[in-house]
Amino acid sequence: MYTQTQNWTRWYLQTYKKAVTTLGTRHYSSTHDYLVLGAGSAGCVVTNRLLTESDHSVNLIDAGSYGALGGPKSLTTNWMDFWKFVMPSALTENLDSRSVYNWHYETVPQRHMNGRTIDQPRGKVLGGSSNLNAMVYVRGHALDFERWNQEVTDGELKWSYKDVLPYFRKAQQDATPFPPVPDLDTAPQSDRKSLGTYKGTDGPLTVTNGSTFSTNQYALKPSVLGRSTLFDVFVEAGVASGYNYSPDLNGFLNEGFGPMDQTVTEHGERCSTERAYLAPLLNNRGDPTNPDKLTVTPNSQILRILFDGVKAIGVEYMEKGSKDVKQAYATKEVICSLGSIGSPQLLMLSGLGPADHLKDHDIDVIVDNDQIGSNLQDHLEFYMQYHCKKPVTLYPVGNWLPSPWYRIMVGLEWFLMGGKGLAGSNQFETGGFIRTRSGIEHPNIQYHFIPGAVVGQSEFLPYHAFQVHCGTLRPSSRGTIRLKSANPLDSPLIDPKYFSSEEDIVDMRDGFKLTEEILNSKPFDDYRGDALHQEEVDTHSDESIDEWIKNKSHSAYHPCCTCAMGEVTDSAGRVTGTENLRVIDASIMPSMTSGNLNAPTIMLAEKISDHVLGKPQRPQELVEWWTNPKWQSQQR
Repeated sequence: MYTQTQNWTRWYLQTYKKAVTTLGTRHYSSTHDYLVLGAGSAGCVVTNRLLTESDHSVNLIDAGSYGALGGPKSLTTNWMDFWKFVMPSALTENLDSRSVYNWHYETVPQRHMNGRTIDQPRGKVLGGSSNLNAMVYVRGHALDFERWNQEVTDGELKWSYKDVLPYFRKAQQDATPFPPVPDLDTAPQSDRKSLGTYKGTDGPLTVTNGSTFSTNQYALKPSVLGRSTLFDVFVEAGVASGYNYSPDLNGFLNEGFGPMDQTVTEHGERCSTERAYLAPLLNNRGDPTNPDKLTVTPNSQILRILFDGVKAIGVEYMEKGSKDVKQAYATKEVICSLGSIGSPQLLMLSGLGPADHLKDHDIDVIVDNDQIGSNLQDHLEFYMQYHCKKPVTLYPVGNWLPSPWYRIMVGLEWFLMGGKGLAGSNQFETGGFIRTRSGIEHPNIQYHFIPGAVVGQSEFLPYHAFQVHCGTLRPSSRGTIRLKSANPLDSPLIDPKYFSSEEDIVDMRDGFKLTEEILNSKPFDDYRGDALHQEEVDTHSDESIDEWIKNKSHSAYHPCCTCAMGEVTDSAGRVTGTENLRVIDASIMPSMTSGNLNAPTIMLAEKISDHVLGKPQRPQELVEWWTNPKWQSQQR
């Protein structure tokens, strides 16, 4: 592979790079009104809106192949892989090192994590990482968007909570009945009637609560194959520890414990943006229903953006298995939606970025902006794992041995009974958000609970156990994306600089201690066995806890902010110093939202799509959100 890459680089520098300076040597491809680069979480949204809400033509270009849609056989890596993109419980299948639907990025060695390199998987498939992620639907806290509105002040678009909520609702089709609201003195619940004002009901993105679908009516042993009682025990433990119960963590009350939403249909199938936004534009064979307006160009590596001066006019790309360079042109705009790693990489390959860095790679500078590829932010998390004294975990299903028929039974039920059973849930059905100390206005720790324990991403431990994922939400460490070379096929250098801020390790340490308190509360007494980390860390020593965190933490796969609004683009995603070029994806977030990033990325794409089309922004929605009235003096 190294020799192959060297040969490609030599050919690129000696042949291709010279050829592109002469118009006559270019292989003409096509012209559309818009080029959308990247068919991921944002790119599918933008493509759908450009076609369904206007009469424009779009060429959607992506390096990946079809996922859940199958697509024409010639464009699909393996049509039998469709279940990996549809079955919610198969969420780790494409994180495997052998998966062809994953870019398999990793960071450079992290200085403050004892030199470890950290995996950064990204989706290399139509639908992008929405076809690989854990399907957790978290919008973030209202105050995240109040902060955005202060960080981005050019006046073109507003990003306050009342300005973004209409676009969360536009995207969402909520398919979960309102959950019951317990009579708890620990939390105000007067907003139950207004739950519906936070949810969307007729958008393309189906959102459900996993507990609705994982109850297995056909299980021979409900205690083994049915929904685990541990989901509810985790919420009870949070409430017993003095935190709120929230029936809707995406609504009025974000701080507390409760059911987690997931992008899973009412039929127990993953709802990626490929399915929600791209599928309605295609027929059963995966071909566009209106080929005069939509061209889908999969399996095509984008090499660089073409400019006429500072005006973006198109791109050059190569199809998989070919060295022929093709061009695609846009009469209106080039929209880059390659994500927080791919977008800054392509901008730099095209001559936009830190001038000295580009010159080091013999790239002509079009726009000198050292913020392109800077400001990288990501969530870190660790697993707290305990043995379970009762057989109410995923262990028999998560492993082939010693009882393969359990796993086979769950899979067959999902295939034969229309998405029913354990396989119809992502198994992250409850979670929570807390503050680690007083003086923080909204939660800085997130929990995902799972009634099982894994090594890495997919291998279940061979016994009954459970785990909670604990991660900080607004780290202050800042990293970079930089080019490894001028070869577009080389992965970029990803350096999040995890724990370069002392505040981040303090927050993780506090999270460790608070998580131990929750898991050792009374509701877990009948289930909790020994902690798996008891021989690895002295829980009474901050130094020992810090060392354990540095050795055990991994990315939650939420990179963002590398082409931030206010630094690289304006509030509508238009790249400063250029014309007809936008970035629309998580890279333009000015700062991290407090939770998983897929939902706010889709919202962001919905909102800016209206601006691209010249449509007025949706009316503001004046709703409230809860903050602890004693947040300045109390941790809970």
